Amino acid sequence: METTYDLSPEPDLHPLYPTVQNIALQLSSDSGLAPAQKSELVAHCITRACVFGDISLLLYLISDPQAQSHVDLGYQDEDGLGLVSLTIYGFGAESDRDVEREECVRFLVSQGAELGPDKSGWTPLHHAALLSPPTLVSYLMTHGCSPFALTRRKLTPLDIVTAHSLLPGRQDVALLLEESMRGEGWTGGRVEQKRRIAERHELRKRKRRDIQNDVARVLGVSPRWWGAESDPPSDSESTDEEDEGDDDDQVYTPPADYASMLVFSPPSLPQIFDTLITNYEPSLRDATPANTLYLLVRFASLTCDHNWLEDLIIGATDAIEDTFFNRSEDISCLVFWLYNSTVWLHLLQCDTSINESCDMLGSFDLIEEVINSVFVFIIRFAERKIDQLIDSTILDFAPFPADLESVQFESEWSLLRAFGGKKKPSTPVNGTPIRSATPAPTSPTLPPISPSASQSTMMSKGFSSSIRNSFSRARGSSATTPLQSLFAQPPPNPSTNELTSFITALHTLLTLSDINPAFITQLWSQIMYWTSSEIFNRILTRKKYLCRSRAGQIGINLSVLEDWIERHGLPRGVQSHFAPVRDLLKWLQMRRAVRDYRHEVGENKMTEECIQYLTQLQKDWERHRVKLGVEAMRKEIDERDRDRDSVSSFPNDAGSGSNSAPSIMSSSSSGSVTQSNIDILFDRTKDKSAWDPVKPPQVLGELLDSRYMLPLLFPSDARLLGALPGREPDHDEQPQGHSPPRSDSRSSARSQGAMPWRARSRKLREVGLEPLQWVDGVGSTARWTRPLGHGLEDSEADGQITVETEDDTQTHITPLTRKPSGRSKGRPSYGGGDVTPVEGSP
Repeated sequence: METTYDLSPEPDLHPLYPTVQNIALQLSSDSGLAPAQKSELVAHCITRACVFGDISLLLYLISDPQAQSHVDLGYQDEDGLGLVSLTIYGFGAESDRDVEREECVRFLVSQGAELGPDKSGWTPLHHAALLSPPTLVSYLMTHGCSPFALTRRKLTPLDIVTAHSLLPGRQDVALLLEESMRGEGWTGGRVEQKRRIAERHELRKRKRRDIQNDVARVLGVSPRWWGAESDPPSDSESTDEEDEGDDDDQVYTPPADYASMLVFSPPSLPQIFDTLITNYEPSLRDATPANTLYLLVRFASLTCDHNWLEDLIIGATDAIEDTFFNRSEDISCLVFWLYNSTVWLHLLQCDTSINESCDMLGSFDLIEEVINSVFVFIIRFAERKIDQLIDSTILDFAPFPADLESVQFESEWSLLRAFGGKKKPSTPVNGTPIRSATPAPTSPTLPPISPSASQSTMMSKGFSSSIRNSFSRARGSSATTPLQSLFAQPPPNPSTNELTSFITALHTLLTLSDINPAFITQLWSQIMYWTSSEIFNRILTRKKYLCRSRAGQIGINLSVLEDWIERHGLPRGVQSHFAPVRDLLKWLQMRRAVRDYRHEVGENKMTEECIQYLTQLQKDWERHRVKLGVEAMRKEIDERDRDRDSVSSFPNDAGSGSNSAPSIMSSSSSGSVTQSNIDILFDRTKDKSAWDPVKPPQVLGELLDSRYMLPLLFPSDARLLGALPGREPDHDEQPQGHSPPRSDSRSSARSQGAMPWRARSRKLREVGLEPLQWVDGVGSTARWTRPLGHGLEDSEADGQITVETEDDTQTHITPLTRKPSGRSKGRPSYGGGDVTPVEGSP
């Protein structure tokens, strides 16, 4: 019996690239396919049409009578993905077919395709939010897909797009979903809130990094100065508010036990100062030196005699002064020691257990002198930089150069101007730019312009040479022009941005370094006083600035500095130093300034009566100046004699004491006025515009005394020495000085109200184990953090007593030295030389 085999090929029910012709042939009645096979073929072909976004094949399968009966619009693959989700999955793979793919989705939804979730709970809207354009997302939300649908992990479509951070390119989709959900009463979810907090945190970090880079670029600050801070303001807001209302005396005066002090011996002080001060690496907001010195002072004051305390204070202040004296050009070092010296003084004065002994030894005066010295060093650093920029940014910079170039003075030759005709833009010829018809401003390094007699002589001598140079340039212009001169870029013109860039960078550095806000205010008051005096003196001593046009130009440039003061929230008293310059500019603009005034062509001159009146005023002022000088000398002599008489007759002469009382009262009253003036800055109920800087003495000559130093005043409450600058709401201005100008209303609002400041009394006193290495040395400090498991023999061999605490750490108590102070200088020891400080302490 013979067996027959069917060798005909099996029908291909899963074609790789299905076409309409093949499908129609296999679905025909004479194809021989069973209904189940036809359903399998249609299911495979419709999934392939959805995956590839083939709209023509999809239309055929759903609309053809033979295939329509086998189409299942609720089909799901092994992962539970429906036809709509499969179509959306292909977005982005072939961008040229995205339009057809979107049409496929719309057609499937219109035909009633299933929009339910898959096995993971993802609906087609979840996939569309991640992949498809906003138009399709909007279509799905209006045709049955809810934006509140949750996956198995409780994520909405908006959470998919904005889980940790907003996906690139999905901003429009996120905004569309958010607005749709808010329209239905949604107020924000947990994931969305976390994302926004993370975005704000990252934005602050990015802005802070940009500010730090700009400050480092302008001031030359080392990158190590910034440390590894992530975002200190965000994690300290609650602490700051807590500390402001914290009046617990135990915060300022801790118990007199060894947990709040550091033990040392006088012979080790040079090594401590060398590691803690001289070779210490400055970094931002690092108060380790201040806290370490404070803990050392507590040990010397509470358990030792006054020799130990005096040796410590004098040695520390000398080492600090030597450090910033040797690094006077390093602004980060100066700011670092201004911060630490202020914190050190704050800690000592607030501690009632040691401030009496420190005050008796004059320790506070020594630290205040250190603060005053480093304060002056920062001012001198700023003055040296501003001195290089005043001429180019304030005096010579022309905001409207066309107006200044058209000015011609009566004393100038106009022959070359007539030859030149209308001024053309300067172009480089043979590597040398063509000189404009208007004479260039005199270099700042040149002496002032000589009187008119010598000026006419110089011009007559230089007339022929100038004509000769003009013709030589004309002949040279026809020669071959070097190739590099065609591409030569002119040097950038200096502007006021260079000056504001520097002072903004310095102000930002002081603010970020937590310098006391009262010190910041007084520092800018001194710098602006010096700047105003220099501008005033240079205008008077340089004849080229004594004209109406230059006065208008300088006035505009000066307003940039005044706007900067308002924009950074400084009191208006800082601007008051510019009053003499403003008055001088008004006189120049009114053509009534000095005898060297330069008249412009066509400008009306003063009448003879006005000239005589001004001459008489000048003579009266000269007589008044001589009178003031004589009175000042007499007053100085009288005060010197009065002091000498009061000292010699103080023990037995009551009359002289009564005579000197008025002067003492007057000086004390003036001191109280200035002291209350600085306390106004910390009064939250008073406007900071009430603060006025200390007035400089009246000058006896024509020029202002730019070298005069305004006194540095300290707040009367020692707790205010620990105050930090407050955070301004718009502190996002970049220190490069190119930020858009603010409106007058916003600038004036910043200059009004109380000065922003905050307190961090408790956080300022937090000290870890780091200070131990500056006292015991790095090698010895390792024993303090040694893990358990070592035998007692090692500890006892080192002369240490090991105590196990509850937190499984080892505490080592070092036996104290019995040696007296190494810097006794013949002073008797209060505790005796035979006893240890602990045994001799009360």
